[in-house]
Amino acid sequence: MVCGLISGVLISIMMLYSVTMCYNKADFEGSMVIGYAAMILAFSLIFVGIKNYRDKYNQGVIKFGKALKIGLYITLVASTMYVIVWVIDYYFFVPDFMDKYCTHLVNQTKATGAGQLEVDKKIAEMARFKEMYKNPFFVVLFTYSEVLPVGLIISLISALILKRKARV
Repeated sequence: MVCGLISGVLISIMMLYSVTMCYNKADFEGSMVIGYAAMILAFSLIFVGIKNYRDKYNQGVIKFGKALKIGLYITLVASTMYVIVWVIDYYFFVPDFMDKYCTHLVNQTKATGAGQLEVDKKIAEMARFKEMYKNPFFVVLFTYSEVLPVGLIISLISALILKRKARV
């Protein structure tokens, strides 16, 4: 629980910082790189949590399944914090974020020299995305989909590295 809460605080702070930076400067690319780097750093606490459990509470032994389960719990706690912070931030502080983000993606498509057909496709795609984002269920779903996969991968890797069988 502690590792999950600390991870959640770290990724939430970085997300708020990134959103503020790109909201004010429209630098979405750099913000995404920083955001995913922060997720990896914050989710390194999955490794710490599994190792701590193995060494302090389980006599230095842990099976892959148990290690993965601990990693997934840490991921769930941190991801849920991230989602809650984003929902509050989005609905109360940056309600026009999707408009700015979609405009940025359309402009980015134009900047690549794409033809009008491709630009029109991007505009239609962004219109559908903005419409889905009006539903809080999709806001939560999309936000979980940003952060959960990173935690899942780090949980798998950590469980593989830290598994240790009892010596006979």
